[in-house]
Amino acid sequence: MPSLQVRDLPEHIYQKLLADAKSQHRSLAQQAVVVLSKGLETTDSPKDRRKKLMSRIRSRSPGTDAARLKAPRDLIREDRER
Repeated sequence: MPSLQVRDLPEHIYQKLLADAKSQHRSLAQQAVVVLSKGLETTDSPKDRRKKLMSRIRSRSPGTDAARLKAPRDLIREDRER
């Protein structure tokens, strides 16, 4: 997950963010993410993002990764033969 570092943050903004984080029982970083997402008007909740990701995974062609994977019995056999 990407990270963000903010330099030269005005003290009054930091204090406000810290107070809001404490009142919402969040960390400072969590509160900053909430404030940024509201300010940027992003509406996807984590649940919605998971649904979108799962639909993308399901839409992938089924044979792409399965063809590269070995059967469990073959993996066990290789391990025993070492």
